[in-house]
Amino acid sequence: METSAKPSLKERQFALRESAILDAVDSFLARKGFDVMTMDEIAQEVGISKASLYKHFDSKELLAAATMTRLVQRSLDVVTERAKPDAPLDNLKMLVAWSVREHLEGRMPSLPSTRSSTHEFMTKHQPYVERLEKLTEILGEWILAAQAAGQLNPALPGEVVLYTIYARPCDPVTDFLKMGGALTDDEIVAAIVTTCFNGLQPV
Repeated sequence: METSAKPSLKERQFALRESAILDAVDSFLARKGFDVMTMDEIAQEVGISKASLYKHFDSKELLAAATMTRLVQRSLDVVTERAKPDAPLDNLKMLVAWSVREHLEGRMPSLPSTRSSTHEFMTKHQPYVERLEKLTEILGEWILAAQAAGQLNPALPGEVVLYTIYARPCDPVTDFLKMGGALTDDEIVAAIVTTCFNGLQPV
């Protein structure tokens, strides 16, 4: 039986450096967003030369697409590992809670403006598009199932519910609550999940 060759030390070091770059990008983008990001700032954030950064990613757009592709893959991993059978609403709440916590801990990059060149590039970046389509399909099935069970408003188009869920970790309300200091991270997560799915009316 043939086994695949193990990566060389140089390949492992390259992969580790690339992971460190994307970790730094996640943190940077969680604080400042895509539209103000520059390759110079990312190189400085990672502690490498700009030339070294370009060996991994030759443009700001490719760097942004790579970090968003990794984010969607992480979301897919969470959906696969934590989802409960026949519990669509609980699964949607779980994903929102996870994504908001990721944002609070500085691991959730802010999405680029829909009017930016970065966003246009991402819509043509096949690894990102493929993963996003897969995640959207799973969430779409949960939304339809929750609506059919009377757990979500069936009059709302599924697209409205989907984009509301996708937008939660990017909601500045989370940052204002964090800065205010009156609530713990757990309390912020619970509050965002509650207002997302129950609104402001008493339950």
